[in-house]
Amino acid sequence: MPFLALYFLVRTARTPAYWRTLAERLGCLPGPYHETPAGGIWLHAVSVGEVLSVAGLVGHLRRELPGTPVWVSTTTLAGRALAEERLRGLADGIFFAPLDYVFAVRRVLRTLRPAVVVVAETEIWPNLFTETRRAGLGLVVINGRISDRVAARYARLRWFFRHTLSKPGAILVQTEEMRRRYLAAGAPPDLVRVGGNLKFDIQPPPPPMAVIEFLDRTAPEAVWIAASTMPPDEEATVIGAFQELSAARPGLLLVLAPRKPERFALAAELLERAGTRYVRRSALAPLALPGVLLLDTIGELAGLFGRADVVFIGGSIVTHGGHNPLEPAGFARAIVVGRYMQNFPEMAAAFRGADAWVEVDGAEGLAPAVAALLDDPARCIELGERAKRCAAAQTGATENALAAILEAHDAAVPRVLPGLHRRLLLGPLTLLWRAGMALDQRLRRPRRLPAPVVSVGNLATGGTGKTPLVAWLAGRIEGGAILTRGYGRRERAVLALPAGATEPRERTGDEAQIYLRAGVARVGIGSDRLAAAALLRPEPPAFLLDDGFQHWPLARDCDIVLLDGAEPFGPVLPLGRFREGPEALARAAIVVITRRRRPAPGIVAHVRRYNATAPVFRTWLEPVGWVEGATGRRLPLSDTPGPAAAFCGLGSPHSFWRTLAELGAAPVARQAFPDHHTYSVDELAGLRRLAPRLLTTEKDWVNCPLDEPGIYWLEAKLVFDDEPAFLEAVFRAARVEVRPGA
Repeated sequence: MPFLALYFLVRTARTPAYWRTLAERLGCLPGPYHETPAGGIWLHAVSVGEVLSVAGLVGHLRRELPGTPVWVSTTTLAGRALAEERLRGLADGIFFAPLDYVFAVRRVLRTLRPAVVVVAETEIWPNLFTETRRAGLGLVVINGRISDRVAARYARLRWFFRHTLSKPGAILVQTEEMRRRYLAAGAPPDLVRVGGNLKFDIQPPPPPMAVIEFLDRTAPEAVWIAASTMPPDEEATVIGAFQELSAARPGLLLVLAPRKPERFALAAELLERAGTRYVRRSALAPLALPGVLLLDTIGELAGLFGRADVVFIGGSIVTHGGHNPLEPAGFARAIVVGRYMQNFPEMAAAFRGADAWVEVDGAEGLAPAVAALLDDPARCIELGERAKRCAAAQTGATENALAAILEAHDAAVPRVLPGLHRRLLLGPLTLLWRAGMALDQRLRRPRRLPAPVVSVGNLATGGTGKTPLVAWLAGRIEGGAILTRGYGRRERAVLALPAGATEPRERTGDEAQIYLRAGVARVGIGSDRLAAAALLRPEPPAFLLDDGFQHWPLARDCDIVLLDGAEPFGPVLPLGRFREGPEALARAAIVVITRRRRPAPGIVAHVRRYNATAPVFRTWLEPVGWVEGATGRRLPLSDTPGPAAAFCGLGSPHSFWRTLAELGAAPVARQAFPDHHTYSVDELAGLRRLAPRLLTTEKDWVNCPLDEPGIYWLEAKLVFDDEPAFLEAVFRAARVEVRPGA
């Protein structure tokens, strides 16, 4: 099947939209997707129905995981169009899902770097499921359903699907019958549970103003909606029933909504041949009653149910199996269905048991059933209330799905999977790097300073939030001193500076500037940290070794290792950005997961594979306000300067973009520079051509000409999940007296 899809894409018309679609189906996402933060949610909703179902879920994810990117993929043109309409401002991106080839799936995963992949549909994607789990990501199937058409085939291929269906962490299906079908297809019983149908929780949007105005002008005495009619002949059946009904009801309006866009023209032709007055939604004009509004648009039907007196559920007179009746039921509308509702067997049983709809045997029964309801308003109200109660009893699927996604997000341990070409080219060099690192460590004879040494370091080359933690901890060690190499400075002389000293950035480097500006500790600067320590007089009671986890010349009493909560592990240099693999955690006395508000049991479990005793903590930065760099004037967070462009030079620039998103800041442009970048006047002038004000971090501000106006840096405080326990762990490991902060 994927080969046929690929052949079709290559053989069809070469329009610009075609080439964009082909690129996305092959996993080549455009530039903006490469600039979003890691650790997001990729939600795959195939078509219109799935997009409508997940719209509310995306809003819940935004509230529970503020600042976390959410991407939505579809496989149909109509689904994408509806997603772009309904999810504008909620989803960070909407794209066509890649074909289920390994290379295409891996390319998307490497680009998005999500924490969780959520599949909301009926199909099973073997390569997507397998590659998601290989990357250490959470995988959740929600709104699971296996149709009658494919259930037997899935059961026959159980031997094949058993492996694929063992990959998700949870499979939430719509009904108990769907659970039985997934089990028959080979899904493990402990993974499959009934989560309900997301469509039950849909909050339909209001009808478009143009349609409201049309209905008000037309002023029908009664409105009958024929929803999602299906081939081969439901449109003809409905039109025939309308002609029969309208003979005695001159104020009747029929809203005819074919299920498939390709049926719109056919429905218009049938209306023409029947001599029935009608107007198309796409070309609204005055309509004399009785008449028909042909709804030839996508995504507007749900909002119109509230204006109906009677609703016919299409796909139920033909053998298609019916459609979801919950949207009209939510509006307490009287519902008419045919006898073919096998797509929703348990829901159909509930509605039948509650006498919450009218069921007809065939096409000939449709007109009499609708006529009886239109002539009996009290019966319509009674049926509608029963239907609404049935619908209310089915809600809750969104909360179930949200809980499963958050659980998967917490348990995920994302890791980058380099492409084959990178592994072939850089894999041997990575082996050499590892060997050189091990040899360097073995040949070194670490020397001990006269006072305890607490090191704060990383497995990665940067981007874990090390500098804020060093400054925070220095403020809690009375009389302590910081030893830093002074990365990026131009002077090579070893320096020893008092707290709060004012020295040019060129002499100190940007990280040392932040420590000096904090005014909480003396700072020794130099690649030879032993020489820098010797210059600090009088001798401090403790030393804080900045970026010291791989600094072999100096013995440490306490190694604190930081892991980025979104990308904790990955390939070692030069294949990736990590200096050491996770096995190095065996040397850690304390592990801190940074930028992580929510629990991270998955990362903790991975740490425990290499270190069974080191306590693990979480930290995150909580923004406090904006500081105008040139004047020092402070602004509250609510007064984000604007219009503004954002820039930063961090090991993980996405963390700053994510913080801006959490604050609701919407810079007109953003630009990332290399870590520790020193900004020139010309570069800042180029940014100012995009916006008059600039937003950045404290680390980047100290790398700018300090008298440059219009630059605002984000002031933030470090927050621990358990600050007293962390300070106690530092004391136990290094016997360093620490005190809580204010």
